[in-house]
Amino acid sequence: MDRIEEMKTFVAIAEEGGFAAAAHRLGLSPPTVTRSVSALEARLGIMLLKRTTRSLSLTEAGSQFLVDVKRILQELEEAHESAAGSSASARGELFITAPVLFGQMHVMPFLLDYMDAQPDVRAHALFVDRVVNILEEGIDVGIRIGHLDGTALKAIPVGHVRRIIVGSPEYMARKGRPTHPNDMLKHRIVMPTSAYTSPEWKFQSEGEEIPIRLSPSLTVSTNRAAITAATRGWGLTRILSYQVFDELQDGRLETLLEKFELAPMPIHVVYHESRYHSAKVKTFVDKAVDYLRSMPSLR
Repeated sequence: MDRIEEMKTFVAIAEEGGFAAAAHRLGLSPPTVTRSVSALEARLGIMLLKRTTRSLSLTEAGSQFLVDVKRILQELEEAHESAAGSSASARGELFITAPVLFGQMHVMPFLLDYMDAQPDVRAHALFVDRVVNILEEGIDVGIRIGHLDGTALKAIPVGHVRRIIVGSPEYMARKGRPTHPNDMLKHRIVMPTSAYTSPEWKFQSEGEEIPIRLSPSLTVSTNRAAITAATRGWGLTRILSYQVFDELQDGRLETLLEKFELAPMPIHVVYHESRYHSAKVKTFVDKAVDYLRSMPSLR
């Protein structure tokens, strides 16, 4: 077994957590897989795997070797695809990331269509409300909401969203409609902690910033929970415009304090330029850009 195949075998063992599962994934016999990693360890002069009768785990050296090997295999695949040019087909592992609610609402629909069109691609979607380091975490494509300062990534703009205060007509009929950010201090506030780490919300007027430090009546861990509370008429919340597009369209929620809103935030599809030579990345980026630019909620 050549060195490239040995590296692929080692990755399969690490990802599958065992020799038998790795052998099944690779279409090899378990003894062949065992001999491959043993030969690799012997040539390197280090132990990559801790083996017991009940478990298999990576050593510290094995964990670092896994990171390096996956990078090498990725670069090798991209070199092949770059040389093949337009004749290359999309295949292999595709890692993408987006904010949680954006991923659920806007990435999943076109990701499923993409997967139907590219059956040789295996996708892994990481939906988290934090800024993912594309390079360090092995991500191929990301969706970013907000301004990109000093990034080395290629970024394609696909739309923008607003930070808006919303409430239901029923709530405002009972409690009144705020006309200035200071009025928020008189209302019940629902604060999603996934979006805000501080109870201070900022507004602006004629270029001047207006910070308002709130005492939320209810804090929730997800944006969707805050939207549910607002829709049920419980209180007011601040959310991104795309997240409540349907609720605004059908009148379940209304926007407040529009003239005090902060500037809209751009949305970009981001990736490292070298990855675009990979057919799987290029086809996914092209699909993502076309789909997201067509969404009314992002305009």
